[in-house]
Amino acid sequence: MSKKQGFRLGIYVFKDAEIVDYAAPHGVFSVARRLDPELDAFLVADSLRPVQTQAGFTVHPNYSFNDMPDMDAFLIPGGFGTRQETYNKRLHQFILSLPETTLLTSVCTGSWIYGQMGLLDGLPATSRKEPDRLEASNMGKVPIDRLAEIAPACTISRARIVDTGRMITGAGIASGMEMGFHLLRRAGYDETFISDVARVMEYSAAYNFYKDDIEYFTPVGK
Repeated sequence: MSKKQGFRLGIYVFKDAEIVDYAAPHGVFSVARRLDPELDAFLVADSLRPVQTQAGFTVHPNYSFNDMPDMDAFLIPGGFGTRQETYNKRLHQFILSLPETTLLTSVCTGSWIYGQMGLLDGLPATSRKEPDRLEASNMGKVPIDRLAEIAPACTISRARIVDTGRMITGAGIASGMEMGFHLLRRAGYDETFISDVARVMEYSAAYNFYKDDIEYFTPVGK
């Protein structure tokens, strides 16, 4: 795969988005920029107002939906807020307006949104596999099982990253790190470059442990 010059990652932020879900891939790109300043990652929201994500952590988006920023990949994190975002028609319209060349990616329960839109039908996808206390009780459900309900035509995968071409889903919260590294891979960076980013982040052992936990799937006709 040839390297894409100036690969740009847009990360959606919304009320009660999980911090590590969006900060981890952003952080991978932040360190990778030390090795290639042409890389870019930025935050996208419905408007340019500050967004209060999980635990009161507030961020300022770089772009709004109306700005229609140029992106090579769009990432939706998970978090408690995905309960509302799954049915957010403005978000759905924004996703559908993106060029076919834009990768559609998610971490954790961000995959619910693509599932609700029918974009995961006939494809494998993943979400968080480990429940919190409420999800483990009879009052809740493990996120990956909820994905199966939302998108019954999707094949549930337990891989850390599932790459089906345009659609790329990541598992639970910390897998945002692997999503960041995998997007560097999809941008055409070689293993030496990505391993060096992991080294600088003091993440080499974890990177080597998880780097092959990827399910690839090619849709029929692609």
